[in-house]
Amino acid sequence: MIVFIDDRPIRLVGAKAASQILDSTQHQSFTDYDQIIDARLEILKDESLHGHLLVMNATPATIDRLLSLLQKAKTNGLLSVTLVCADKSACEDELKSHFKVVKAAGGVIVNDIKILLMFRRGVWDLPKGKLDDGESSREGAAREVEEETGIKVALGERICTTWHTYSLNGSRILKRTKWYRMSVVDDRRMAPQADEDIEKLAWMDRRQVQLALTNSFSSIRYVIESLGTW
Repeated sequence: MIVFIDDRPIRLVGAKAASQILDSTQHQSFTDYDQIIDARLEILKDESLHGHLLVMNATPATIDRLLSLLQKAKTNGLLSVTLVCADKSACEDELKSHFKVVKAAGGVIVNDIKILLMFRRGVWDLPKGKLDDGESSREGAAREVEEETGIKVALGERICTTWHTYSLNGSRILKRTKWYRMSVVDDRRMAPQADEDIEKLAWMDRRQVQLALTNSFSSIRYVIESLGTW
């Protein structure tokens, strides 16, 4: 599970991934991480939250402590956190318990060697939105993409799932978004949805996408990276 809190990746990994991480740090002289902490031996502190942080043997209490620090401490220098959890499910449950979970879905429309990005509220983004009651992720993804772009699409495989946090009317929200690869069925009515603050739509090749993603969200960059070849 990867959660983007304040546009910063927080990764929760289990025991299988732990051995790979340990091998990586041993072979690369710890250069992948600026700080490595064993949660059994020391408590997370403000000064630990900088660069790329690796926390071994994390527990639900570690998750609670981290979330508290992220709310209160100055974390401008923190780039990412990787938590190796003894019980990954318990750690995920603890993280989710601090938020109201909202389910959403979206898509990456691939047309030959280009993908569609949209410019909304000052950044480049991908079409997505909350699911209606009783709606499946695949149904919601197709509906939201058509509403926001005017393009009728055919759904392909699921790309990935992202989680990101934000605040709304005093509530802390954790949005789960399932992302799907899509192809164009009919784009004759292609147009940005103005009442969703979408200013423009643009087909971009890989080089143009790389430039646009410098003005985007970390979660959107993660989706594009997960897309693979296109």
